[in-house]
Amino acid sequence: MTFTYVVPDIHGRVDLLRNAIAGIVTHAAGRAGTIVMLGDYVSKGPDSRKVIDQLRRLALPEGWSFFPLKGNHDAMMVEALSDPAKMPGWLARGGDTTMASYDGNSSSVPVTDIEWLDKLPLIHIDRYRIYVHAGLDPEVALDRQTEKILLWKRYNDEFHTGFGERHVVHGHDSFPDGPKLYEGRTNLDARGWKTGRLVIGIFEDQTPGGPIDFIEVIAEPSRSA
Repeated sequence: MTFTYVVPDIHGRVDLLRNAIAGIVTHAAGRAGTIVMLGDYVSKGPDSRKVIDQLRRLALPEGWSFFPLKGNHDAMMVEALSDPAKMPGWLARGGDTTMASYDGNSSSVPVTDIEWLDKLPLIHIDRYRIYVHAGLDPEVALDRQTEKILLWKRYNDEFHTGFGERHVVHGHDSFPDGPKLYEGRTNLDARGWKTGRLVIGIFEDQTPGGPIDFIEVIAEPSRSA
């Protein structure tokens, strides 16, 4: 029996990230597993730079697999630092805290950090599930999904199905009382950066469908807006 652990939007909360990895390794109890990160590592929380640093240098026990995906805020950061015209929009959506973590100066952001974010994959697929930051259009073939859909989609609350025969696991659309569980999809984003409560989904690799359990990481709520 092996497990995939799915970590939703971190948004600059390095404390939640560290505790999440520790909680996952403890739960695994010496068995190798898979960690999928659903993106949005930056913006809103205070420690975006530290989050990126931790993820780029993450050392897991032997045999583990690690798949960090891209979120819309990660893409916004890359775009803003490449095109000054897009900087104000990103700053207004939480990018200001990211810049503060880099001493408030875009020239202090290492090129390697930008390149790492830019090259992150948009989806991860295994036998029974598709992992993505925001969602998929069920009417569009998997290889024709656009970056806009994968990073920005918001599901109607009445939409309970997944994508074909696969369960969809996503974040992006945050609910403080999350996660939100449906027959064909799971939304793990419980607005952890704000509430201090990060919910990690545990999925059994040999069993289709939604999570079999959760790991809840609790930290201090954010005092920022």
